[in-house]
Amino acid sequence: MQKNFLLCLIISQSLWAQNPGDNLFLSPTVHTVKIYFSQPGWYDSLIAYKPLDIKMLGNVEIDGYYIDSVGIQFKGNSSFNVPGKKKSWKIDFNEFVSGQKFDGLKAINLNNGFKDPTFLREKITLDFCQKNGIPAPRCSYANVYVNDTLWGFYMMVEQVDKTFLKNWFPENEGNLFKGDPQGSLQWYGSSPSSYYPKYELKTNETANDWTDLVHLIDVINNKPSAQFYDSLESVLNTSNAIKAWAFDNLFANLDSYRGSGHNYYIYHNLQTNKFEWIEWDVNEAFGNFNMGMSVSQLENLSIFYIPSPPSSRPLTNKMLQNTIYKTDYINTLCQFVSTNFDTTYLYRKIDSLANVIRPYVYADPQKFYTNSQFETNIHSNITVGSFNIPGLKSFILNRRNSVVSQLAMNGCIMGISELSNTYDFQIYPNPCQSEFYISIPDDFNYSEFQFTVNDLMGKEVKSTLIKISDEKRVMVNLGELSSGVYFYSISSFENNNVSSGKLILIK
Repeated sequence: MQKNFLLCLIISQSLWAQNPGDNLFLSPTVHTVKIYFSQPGWYDSLIAYKPLDIKMLGNVEIDGYYIDSVGIQFKGNSSFNVPGKKKSWKIDFNEFVSGQKFDGLKAINLNNGFKDPTFLREKITLDFCQKNGIPAPRCSYANVYVNDTLWGFYMMVEQVDKTFLKNWFPENEGNLFKGDPQGSLQWYGSSPSSYYPKYELKTNETANDWTDLVHLIDVINNKPSAQFYDSLESVLNTSNAIKAWAFDNLFANLDSYRGSGHNYYIYHNLQTNKFEWIEWDVNEAFGNFNMGMSVSQLENLSIFYIPSPPSSRPLTNKMLQNTIYKTDYINTLCQFVSTNFDTTYLYRKIDSLANVIRPYVYADPQKFYTNSQFETNIHSNITVGSFNIPGLKSFILNRRNSVVSQLAMNGCIMGISELSNTYDFQIYPNPCQSEFYISIPDDFNYSEFQFTVNDLMGKEVKSTLIKISDEKRVMVNLGELSSGVYFYSISSFENNNVSSGKLILIK
């Protein structure tokens, strides 16, 4: 065993030094995790330690590599309280041996799938986040043994900690807050102590400085409408926050800020001095946290859904009241539905993953659902007791149809693409009031080009032939157009579309 441990350390310093967690989360295989306890009453001890947040000493072998003296505990809230012995786990490599890591990571989570007959919700949605640049943990699968006895099949989920932050952002020294147990972002006054029971500070605990979080919440709640956009832009990366908002709504992921008001992190990025939104705990996506709604209501959920009263979710509510943010949100949904949220892409991904995990699901001695429920819920709804669980494929089909219909009523035309960029034209300022500049790339070897502007309904509202000046930039005036979001395209002499994008007018 000691030889394996030493080999693990060597590999951690060489092959695994690329990006922490790459071997565990980018590998297409199901990992083997073996947990070892020497204590005869280990299960009862873990149950007793859970409310005390105490980790138990144990050893772990992952894919044949042995790690001595790790911290192990049961984790979760609902997943812990569910009947049965199959609890979720957290494994902390660093708990008893300072600096000890595996695959460059200090900790991993093993989630038990207590609300998901398919074992696919968490993997599908977290992969969607990765693909679309939404900060979120990565997910893979693990077959878990305890003292060499098969315990069950699990989702392996990345821990949101300083290692995670370094993977996503240039630095990791800022404050990381978890929006639990009730991170509604409502204003409770200027005293940081008012927020202690509602959020968790996960880094810089000794300093215990909550003034940045209080300032963010102050801006969200107390800035007048005329100042709200500029003020929020100064404290929050709104682009990623809007992506996370669109993701939560699209997948009806309502055990989140959009519904229950928790299950997220926000990180104060010291390089930009703005907070970053991080998704977390998406296992009840695809409408599996129903907020009292039927499956049909979840599939047809309004793209502007806010739980009642709207003031209970001030960030979403205030952003919806702002024309720029509302338009950006609609465009983000439009982009998601135009690219990755469709039956062709997601059905194929579901089938591929189901084929990989099926034998492990069938062999799981402590799973919460039957093999038949696993198979059926991939395609269609099932009823377990009094609870209806949406089928993955049926949900995607019906949800997409509903969102496409809603987007059409809000100016999203699916055929408009922003992805054509043969040349690197720069449009600035954007947003603009009426006048803006087009910076011409050096490798564009034409003396003129056609500049065309379409509104959100696809109607051409301006088209002009532009001569290129010696200074390689030209000014365009759209003073005749009203405030709103437009799409531009630039065509070369041969009438080829060489660049396109989004243009925002604010007057």
